[in-house]
Amino acid sequence: MGAIYIHIPFCKQACHYCDFHFSTSMGKKAEMILALQKELQLRKGEFRDEVVETIYFGGGTPSLLSVDELTHIIRAVYTHYKVGENPEITIEANPDDLSRDKIIGLGSSPVSRLSIGIQSFFDRDLKWMNRAHTGEEARKCLSVAREYFDNITIDLIYGIPGMDHKRWRENLDMVLEYNIPHISAYALTVEPKTALDKFIRSGKAPAPDETHAGEQFTILTDVLRHKGFVHYELSNFGKEGYFSRNNSSYWLGKKYLGIGPSAHSYDGRNRSWNVANNAIYLKSLNKGELPQETEVLTTTDRYNEYIMTGLRTIWGVSLKRLEEDFGTGYYRYLLKETKKYLDNGLLDIRGEVLRTTVKGKFLTDGIASDLFYVD
Repeated sequence: MGAIYIHIPFCKQACHYCDFHFSTSMGKKAEMILALQKELQLRKGEFRDEVVETIYFGGGTPSLLSVDELTHIIRAVYTHYKVGENPEITIEANPDDLSRDKIIGLGSSPVSRLSIGIQSFFDRDLKWMNRAHTGEEARKCLSVAREYFDNITIDLIYGIPGMDHKRWRENLDMVLEYNIPHISAYALTVEPKTALDKFIRSGKAPAPDETHAGEQFTILTDVLRHKGFVHYELSNFGKEGYFSRNNSSYWLGKKYLGIGPSAHSYDGRNRSWNVANNAIYLKSLNKGELPQETEVLTTTDRYNEYIMTGLRTIWGVSLKRLEEDFGTGYYRYLLKETKKYLDNGLLDIRGEVLRTTVKGKFLTDGIASDLFYVD
């Protein structure tokens, strides 16, 4: 079983915190759509033995494409790949793109899941992040989307400077009012070379406070747990039956194919990625070439990745699988390195599975990186 990710590299404007690949110039949109279909055709041999379970449109802002444009790309997947019954087909969307007509059109298309980038319902936060939509647009699009889609997830960001705990709780309360079955919530991070990074270094904006973010993470997990959400991955919360099938495939180590500029792929042993440049990508595809680089993952690379992805999820790190896949040396190394985290209650081993505790959850990424094996 496999997943296909399709990167749509266009946005209306740049969010201050974002370091994903995109362009605010849409003059090459039609050419890009043809190139994406061409790449799908050229790479069909890589998934010859796979059944596609999920198709995910990310970006960038996929909702800038029309329903017809999205449908053409989806048809290309069905033409060149074996697609399972009832695949999860997700499109990331911004509220300002989701008019009633657009939502109705998506509801009539093969798209089965909406991932809506709300981030906050408050205009002061949205302006601070340089988001293109308003709080009113966020609320309006959710009201309409619930009429036509059952499977909806929304993104929220916490730890924003100036967002106090009261406003963060109000954000969560608004989500719950719409009976949204899945929430992805991320701590605001400062990525190098972003506008936010420049603002902080020049003193024009305050840096996020880790303690403040940690407190809001605790509020988040407490509120959603009491509302019946399962905290199945560090940043993801879903009602039963609404976990992201696409993202779960990444965390469980399944194969995935990344289509479009900057998109990454994984076949179980190798990782490859397309050039993060629209012009070079288009030029290459026009010549029938793949603008790709490939890295052969070492045993240590795969071990470290398993530690990171495993600890972030409720499925944890299987000590039995780890010893079988990576050998006794890595198994003993992990047990030695985890001792201090087991002793201070940040990690726990039950049923031969290593997991973070409630106390250690917010620190997961730091703990995982400390457990990495360094050659």
